[in-house]
Amino acid sequence: MQGQGLLQIAELLLAFVLASAIGLERRLRGKSAGLKTQTIVGVTAALLVQISKYGFFDVLGDEVILDPSRVAAQILSGVGFIGAGLIITRHGAVRGLTTAAAVWETTGIGMAAGAGLWLLAIVVTALHLVIVLGFTRLGRWLPGADTVLDLAVTYRVGSGGLRTVLQSATAAGWQVGSVAAEQPDDETVAVTLTLRGRGRPDELLARAGDATGVTGIRVIDDDELD
Repeated sequence: MQGQGLLQIAELLLAFVLASAIGLERRLRGKSAGLKTQTIVGVTAALLVQISKYGFFDVLGDEVILDPSRVAAQILSGVGFIGAGLIITRHGAVRGLTTAAAVWETTGIGMAAGAGLWLLAIVVTALHLVIVLGFTRLGRWLPGADTVLDLAVTYRVGSGGLRTVLQSATAAGWQVGSVAAEQPDDETVAVTLTLRGRGRPDELLARAGDATGVTGIRVIDDDELD
């Protein structure tokens, strides 16, 4: 049957490689739609485009006319439910927009690969890396480009560790948005802090991690507002 040759296999493999590159970037940054999700979306989009292009040749005739773009057009609509599930709102900040957009983008890359538009698929993949890596650094220097940072802090009861961490955050230019605390045992308090600012998270972690009584501190999500 036409449409099941080496060319179509090569197009699927291209979609696999490019979607995997985006998925690996998401995975390394700890995002929810990582390597497996992005790769599946990209390869499936390429397959569906190929089905749209080649899958109905056996029914074509003088009285049967098919629009090969109809199946492809529904791919982007169908992938929307995945993106919607990735977007959440926490402490007044919208999270997951970049990852949801990446899924949509991976779909387009897979569709381009499946349609035989190899060069466009490769260029968009390269542009994705420029956007997520270069624009993140650039955004920190733009006016009003604040970063929302969630920290998980644990400290010993009665040590004043939380007060010291908050002082360190304020001194580093961060504003405290919310504080949620729980006491898992008699000796330890666990706190989740939401901070907003333009400082460097690594410097804040180094300074706050040395505070007296603090037994652990880590970033839960240091993604910029999308």
